[in-house]
Amino acid sequence: MLDALYQFDVWLFRLINEGIGQPYLDTLMLFVTDFKRSWVVAAFASLYIIFTRRKESVLPLALCLLAIAVADQTASGVLKPLVQRTRPCFELEHVRLLLDQTRSFSFASSHAANTAAVATVMWIFLSKSSLPDRSVAWGLVVFSFLSGYSRVYVGVHYPLDVLAGWGIGIGAGTMTYLCVTFVWKNYLSPPLKNLTIPKNPQKQAPTNEK
Repeated sequence: MLDALYQFDVWLFRLINEGIGQPYLDTLMLFVTDFKRSWVVAAFASLYIIFTRRKESVLPLALCLLAIAVADQTASGVLKPLVQRTRPCFELEHVRLLLDQTRSFSFASSHAANTAAVATVMWIFLSKSSLPDRSVAWGLVVFSFLSGYSRVYVGVHYPLDVLAGWGIGIGAGTMTYLCVTFVWKNYLSPPLKNLTIPKNPQKQAPTNEK
């Protein structure tokens, strides 16, 4: 069973990396896969949230950072040293390697996990709002897909690594949102609501003691 899954993973990797790989797509894939180039996507999404939500932008942006921390730690801090899977560019022959890759483990893809975590949080906040909000949410979903796909395309991850990363990211984004909202509603919000100050406090008349 595991051998059949590995063979399918290798077959799909070669299809994306070698069969579908074309020079005119290389530039796009290198842009998407390298955060030093694609940071403009994150910057645009952040600025959009800040300008449209003002003070309310703190919560979704903070949740994104927290979800990224959870997803990245799960993928890179737990699974990679636990599974210790070799990257395809160091294991297979005739791989189209389009970037310089240091030797590190492959499973799961932290790129896929991190982008999926952000896309999940933003989808929760924006998908049921205005058309511009939905467009940004869908844009981040597409970017997450392209980011994961590009990791296979450039030769540094197997497809299963990316699928696992997407799953981790979606789980991290969802659980982060649920946990924070649960804590807020049950432990933080009620005490704050109880701290009410009367608008027109009446002064008590002094009493004459005999």
